[in-house]
Amino acid sequence: MPDLSVVIVGGLHADARRATVARLLADVPGSVVLHHDLTTAPAGIVVRTVSDATGVLATGETPLVDDCACCALREDLVPELERLGRGGLTPLAIVELWDSVEPRAMAQVIVSGGLRLTGVITAVDPALLLPYLANGDDLAECGLAAATTDRRTVADTFARQLEYAPVLAVADSPEADDQDHELLAQLHPTARRVPIGHADLTGTSATGVPAPETPIPSAPTPSAPTPSTPLSTAARAGFDIEAAAAAQHPACALLPAEADAHGVRTFVWHQRRPFHPERLYAALEALTCAALRSRGRFWLADKPDTLLHWDAAGGALCVETAGPWLASLPDAAWELVPPIRRVAAALDWHPEHGDRCQRLAFTSPGLERDGLERLLESCLLTDAEYAAGRDAWKRLPPVFDTFLGV
Repeated sequence: MPDLSVVIVGGLHADARRATVARLLADVPGSVVLHHDLTTAPAGIVVRTVSDATGVLATGETPLVDDCACCALREDLVPELERLGRGGLTPLAIVELWDSVEPRAMAQVIVSGGLRLTGVITAVDPALLLPYLANGDDLAECGLAAATTDRRTVADTFARQLEYAPVLAVADSPEADDQDHELLAQLHPTARRVPIGHADLTGTSATGVPAPETPIPSAPTPSAPTPSTPLSTAARAGFDIEAAAAAQHPACALLPAEADAHGVRTFVWHQRRPFHPERLYAALEALTCAALRSRGRFWLADKPDTLLHWDAAGGALCVETAGPWLASLPDAAWELVPPIRRVAAALDWHPEHGDRCQRLAFTSPGLERDGLERLLESCLLTDAEYAAGRDAWKRLPPVFDTFLGV
């Protein structure tokens, strides 16, 4: 369906998300929004709604798949988009994600289905940024879980929604201050930020269709082409799914740079020497709570070939293996590695350790940099431990094995 452009609009900030959808419907005449409501999952169904600027056009239901509402959404999404694209009358299909659905998985479904994904947008109310990123509650506790097995938290879900999207639709919230806007800028410095007026945050329905008091511009006549707006341009600018995935992979992630403004600081810590597993394990709680958001890659002395991913938000930490360091692979295997990964490794290359390194970024209001840096340095191998060599390192207590499910 070459004429159908698809844009994803997501985010836990529901009012900002609905306002973004309403603006797109107004800005792109003939566009439609497809929304799957997962609140009906306890009844065994997901409710689908298709709307345009005038209101609801159609509703339908799809059953859960393996007791998973998000799985039902995946199976229903592409067929519905294909149906909307038939006839070539829909210039833009807006996929409004339900609150806790993450855009990365849905982007992969759309692209693998042969459709043209032209944008991914996360809607943000800056005034809610701090409360959401500090919220360590499970989604299930808030009625936002997408499946019975969903163990995500509000903070880590919102962090991924925010950081995956190359475009942020930012509500002009009167409650937001300079610190809120600075926090947003430091968390995702490469994002294109498109303002959404505060008036758009009022009078929106659950389907994202504006209430009567929110005026909808009439469709232009054929002699008057639809003027492009910053939001509609961003929605159809194009989306590179492979580049987006690479930007999230811990081996080559585009971490924020050092910054300090309006009471918000980002501290990027980079070292070559490996962590002592026991000392790092003992410091995990303090390190996790030192910043609102922290992420990056690191290595442990007892696991010198394993690249480890650090991902913390809202006081909760996730540490996962992310494959091998390139330095641990035979030369022939490098041809199987994406070019962006090889470039990232080359930038970090060390004559002794290769691409192995500690690279962690911490972002938070009121971040106490000096104490955090001292704590991180104390977790590294001492000079004597380092000099003992790798055979000795591998005999250190494997305290992270349980954490990693080894």
